[in-house]
Order: sequence, then structure tokens, then C-alpha cells
Amino acid sequence: MLCDICQKNIASVHITEIVNEKMVELHLCEQCAQEKGIGLSEDFSLANFLAGLTDFDLPRVKESVELQCPNCGMSYEDFKKIGRLGCSQCYYTFKQSLAPLLKRIQGAEQHIGKFPHYADKGMREKVEIEELQRELSKAIQEENFEQAAKLRDKIREIKSKMKKSEE
Repeated sequence: MLCDICQKNIASVHITEIVNEKMVELHLCEQCAQEKGIGLSEDFSLANFLAGLTDFDLPRVKESVELQCPNCGMSYEDFKKIGRLGCSQCYYTFKQSLAPLLKRIQGAEQHIGKFPHYADKGMREKVEIEELQRELSKAIQEENFEQAAKLRDKIREIKSKMKKSEE
């Protein structure tokens, strides 16, 4: 793939940005990326990347900036700088600030995990039912009864298919 700017060199830097729910991709050669000030530094790490994600502005985050972990003494500001928590107690101390961050990184506040393609189909269906039940509870809580009815029907359909496949 050629560089989107110079159209001469092979693109080795690939940038994907989502703006207003539209994905924009940019493919650059190293030289054009450096000229534009884009590129990875030698000290790039996942921890630094995650630390950069904590810079969004939410009221809950601002409240916990003052918090400090009673076990290791780490502050939320320290976490933002290094991108790693100091101990397992930090998860509880900074829970309100970490929840939106985790949701932003992985799309959910709770880790659901993935299954290999060869995994038991019944297990996949059970996990799908659990997710649908969480959505159903949320829809009921928000009094979105039309959506709740659709989710209820979907759960029944999956359970029915599971029962038929067992027989």
C-alpha cells in the first residue's frame, strides 16, 4: 500500500480515527509521518498508551484526583502518569474513575471475554443469554418496555433452540 500523501513510498504508519461514528484511515510512509509529527517513539508502551486515555474530562475523574490508595499510596494522578495501578486495592479505591475508562477501552465495564472458534456452542449461547439478561434488566430499569419485550423474546428463542439441540 502506498503512502496517502506522497504516493511514492510504502505506507508503514497506519492511523485509524473515528470521528462522529465514521472511521477515517490514513496510511503514511515513515518520512511523511515524521514530517507531520506522527509516529511511534522508541519508548512506546501499552502502559503509556493507556495513561494517555485517562486524559478525558469527566466529573467523576476530577473527584478521585484527590484520592490515594490506602494500601500502596498511589494517587489517581500517579496512575495517569504511569498508566499502571500500584496494587489490587487501587481498583477499589479508583473504581468510579476506572469504570468509564474501562468502558472506553473495551466497550464494557465488566470483562466478558472471548471464546475460541472451536468452543462449545452451548457455552456461547449461555454467555449470550447472560448478556441479553443484563440488557433486559437495564431496559426494564429505564422503563423501555418495548425493548425489554424484544429482549425477553430473544432469550426465550435461544433457550428454546438450546433445549431442542439437547434432545
